Amino acid sequence: MAFRAFRRVPTAIISRPLAARQFHATPRAFVQVGDAVPDIDLHEGSPANKVNLAKEFGSGVIIGVPAAFSGVCSQKHVPSYLEHPKLASAGKVFVVSVNDAFVMKAWGDNLDPINQSGIRFLADPTGAFAKALDVGFDVIPVFGHTRSKRYALVIEDGKVKSVHIEPDNTGTDVSMAENVLG
Repeated sequence: MAFRAFRRVPTAIISRPLAARQFHATPRAFVQVGDAVPDIDLHEGSPANKVNLAKEFGSGVIIGVPAAFSGVCSQKHVPSYLEHPKLASAGKVFVVSVNDAFVMKAWGDNLDPINQSGIRFLADPTGAFAKALDVGFDVIPVFGHTRSKRYALVIEDGKVKSVHIEPDNTGTDVSMAENVLG
């Protein structure tokens, strides 16, 4: 058996802080109170109509959903906002989903045919907005690609004032209008 010399490991590698290491056991850091709205283009109505919520926002609510036209999103979550008595005083309200712009337009037209509510339906076709908020989750077997967790963010002066992310990604325990708008 031959003797092998061990290579000396540079001190900088040994003393590197735990947070800088590639593998760690800390939970992921979802969007947090005080974070700025991500500076990412979304689409409204068509791929050509870009909307950047970082530039659009003063105050209001961003509602994130896993999928347009899905049961809970269409029958419970978004209608809770459409029908809420405090919607008019909530500021600008946007529903964002990892779908294409045409699907989001059709869904908005289906839920609010005469745009009475003022809620705007935005597409995040690549999931970049969800990724920037760290609210994406893998549902490839169901939807074909990563989608957004169900959430609601109250925004004030372009910053997150309160965060309501469903702990199971898709439930409706914390992100319904009555929990967000009061």
